[in-house]
Amino acid sequence: MDLSQYDLFVLAAGAILFGLFLLIKGGDWTIEAAVFMAKRFGLSPLFIGATIISFGTSVPELFASVNANIQGFPGISLGNVLGSNVANILLVLGATAIVFQVDGKAKDLFKDIVMMLVATAILVFAMYTGVISSMMGLVMFGILAAFVCYQYFTNSLEFEEEDEDHDSISSLGMALLILLGGLAALALGAEMLVKGAVVTGTIIGVPEAIIGLTVVAFGTSLPELSTCIAAARKRSVGLILGNIIGSNTFNILSIMALTAMIKPVDVVPELMGVQVWATVAITAGFAAWMLVVGRITKPVGMLMVAGYVIFVGAQYIVPQLMA
Repeated sequence: MDLSQYDLFVLAAGAILFGLFLLIKGGDWTIEAAVFMAKRFGLSPLFIGATIISFGTSVPELFASVNANIQGFPGISLGNVLGSNVANILLVLGATAIVFQVDGKAKDLFKDIVMMLVATAILVFAMYTGVISSMMGLVMFGILAAFVCYQYFTNSLEFEEEDEDHDSISSLGMALLILLGGLAALALGAEMLVKGAVVTGTIIGVPEAIIGLTVVAFGTSLPELSTCIAAARKRSVGLILGNIIGSNTFNILSIMALTAMIKPVDVVPELMGVQVWATVAITAGFAAWMLVVGRITKPVGMLMVAGYVIFVGAQYIVPQLMA
């Protein structure tokens, strides 16, 4: 029996929603199990925060990007990274500032902000080569590893411990089962999200790169949003800024790098217009604001969220101007 366009759209939308749910839950399970195992093996809280937590919050982006690129949809893969960085700044940080004013000191943020800007510059350079090669991915990941090691040994990374205890895990065996379950949920969620996004884009006539830049990126940024909102309620400002800056750096130097190392990423033309330069401008503007002003108030947060809505809406309303 043939399905109508409407039926296909409903099924695709359902696949996207269920895929996002599995990605979020799978990420939660993976982080919880990994943190328990790391503590059991005596790893320091600093090391756990700098590696496992940072990587864990980016796991949904990783699985979605790798899966999309392997299946021949590099636009979703790259669009996911660009869109996630835009969403992290305008949507996640903006919504957080509406709940609680975000303050930061330039001297505390300087190194991390510079690394975020360097990572963004590297990504733009790589995109203008036409293909993000496996060698480029290896170099990008090497830069991230060196930076994390530098911060670890100089103790320049400060992570606030969460009040939440992982009491649900009582043994290594249980942790291993939860970890495997989380990875399975991530793999299935990524598959459903990518397939649903491609079908949806085809039905509504929007390139999959734009779907990746908006729908997929929004969904994979939800873990950062929930983390930052929770941190805002607890007045944990350091965790908020560290989460945003670290996630944006990690998205490029880890997610994009690992994706390219597995299979080179072809840069689609749909992302080489306003999209890439809007990402650069938003990243640079955020960096300058935090280094000069150092404060995101509620009105500024509202403007940031409005800016994100405009950015996403423009991708569909005036696509001819965004190409």
